Amino acid sequence: MDTTTLAAFLAVDLLLVFTPGADWAYAISSGLRGRSVVPAVTGLIAGHAVYALVAVAGLAVIVARSPAALTALTVAGAGYLLWLGWGVLRHPAVPAAAGVESAETSRVQTMLRGAGISGLNPKALLLYFSLFPQFIDPATDWPVAAQTGLLSTVHLTACAVVYLAVGLLARTVLRTRPSAARIVTRVSGAMMIVIGALLLVERLVG
Repeated sequence: MDTTTLAAFLAVDLLLVFTPGADWAYAISSGLRGRSVVPAVTGLIAGHAVYALVAVAGLAVIVARSPAALTALTVAGAGYLLWLGWGVLRHPAVPAAAGVESAETSRVQTMLRGAGISGLNPKALLLYFSLFPQFIDPATDWPVAAQTGLLSTVHLTACAVVYLAVGLLARTVLRTRPSAARIVTRVSGAMMIVIGALLLVERLVG
C-alpha cells in the first residue's frame, strides 16, 4: 500500500472523526470528570478496536448482511446511549467535582462505558465496510487482511488523537467556568440521547 493511498484515506477518515457524535460527547463529559481523560479515550478506542479485529477477520460482512443481527446491535447501542445521556443530564459534570472520581474502580467504569459507547455503535461497523474497500487493492502484494489492519491502525490513531484533544480542550477551557461546563455537559448528554433516538428511528422505522 503506497503513501498516496494512505494519505488520501487519512484525509477522508479525519473528516469523519472530526464530526461530533457520541464519542465526542463522552470525551467532553469525561474531560470534566476525573483527573484524566485517558481512561475514557482508552475505552472508546477499545470499542473501535473490536470492530477493527472483526473487519480484519472478514466477519463483519456477515453481520452487515444480517438484518436481525444489525437491528439487535443498533437497538442495544441506541438504548445504551439513551441511558447514558439521561444519566449525564441528571448529573452534569463540573470542574469542581473533578477530584471525586479518582478511584481505580472509577477508571475501570469509565473505560467500560467508553467501550460500550463505541462498541455498540453499528455506524463504526459499517464504516469499515463502506469506507475501507475504497482504499484496498486486492491486486497488490499486500493481503487484504494486512491492508485492512493498516487502515484500521491509522483510523484508531486518528480517533485517539482527536478524542484526547477534545477531552483535554474541554477540561482546560472550562476548568474555571463551572456554569459553562455544566451547560456543555448537558449538551453532550442531549447529543447522546438524540443520536440514540435517531438510531432507533432509522433502524425500527426505516
